[in-house]
Amino acid sequence: MSSVSVARPATSDDRLTLKQRLVNRGLDGVTMLTLPAIVFTLALFVYPFCYGLWLSFRPKDGSLLGNYATFFSDPFLYHTIGTTLALALPVTLINLLAAIPVAFRVRLMLRPRLLTTILVIPITLGTVLVAEGMLTYLGPQGWFNRVIMWLGLTNAPVRLVHNYWGVFLSLIITGFPFTFLLTLSYVTGIDPALEQAGATLGASASQRFRTIFLPLLVPGLAITFCLSFVQAFAVFPSAVLLGAPAGPTRVISIAAYQAAFESYDYSMASAIAMIMAVVQLAVVAAVLVLRNLAYRGPVAGTKG
Repeated sequence: MSSVSVARPATSDDRLTLKQRLVNRGLDGVTMLTLPAIVFTLALFVYPFCYGLWLSFRPKDGSLLGNYATFFSDPFLYHTIGTTLALALPVTLINLLAAIPVAFRVRLMLRPRLLTTILVIPITLGTVLVAEGMLTYLGPQGWFNRVIMWLGLTNAPVRLVHNYWGVFLSLIITGFPFTFLLTLSYVTGIDPALEQAGATLGASASQRFRTIFLPLLVPGLAITFCLSFVQAFAVFPSAVLLGAPAGPTRVISIAAYQAAFESYDYSMASAIAMIMAVVQLAVVAAVLVLRNLAYRGPVAGTKG
């Protein structure tokens, strides 16, 4: 018996080119442009994080949680969490509270470019250059101490660097421009017609801010706080150059650096980095929960 093969009739999918098939599955040219960004993110962020997490569970003593047990059993190590939070939280809050009125003032200016440029200059200088400038002006032999001693206001130099306040002031200077720009973007996105309507109905400036601006700004301010906090929590150069790395300003990033490059214990350094990530995520999650409790609903009435 001879077998007879029946040819399958050609369908519309068979006549489509590869490009058309990809388009039908949502992989058009615009979507394909995101592939380099996806590969870059996987290579630069996702893989290092996963590798660091895996490495943190491979300590020198061989136990699974040995690095974490060592960290939380040594006060010299786990106290760095409190030290870092004592710097990052108040700095972030002060920067945010200071950025709000400045952003509203810039919003009303006809030509805000000059003021905005001046406020953003610290970003261009960098943390190290800001630290060197503070040592020059606020150090024991700096201009500030020389002037106040010449005026007879004090008999000895005021200690403003190599302590907590030196790092604190440095984080304020370098973190404020970032917080200000984020806040300004939210403030300028609110439709001026809403404020005009409130003024027409007789609402005072404080009432307009409390009932119109604040509810619309809460979601954006929460995100600004989270981003600014993460930036401040990762403080390292300021804590070394302007603080006391072995004392009051021994932040958690210094502990990770010493584990990696002084003790050459990369497994322990990875564990400290994971602890840093957990602490930051905990603060961010708490802020977002508080945001949801304070304001529920869409951010409506803005320009974009």
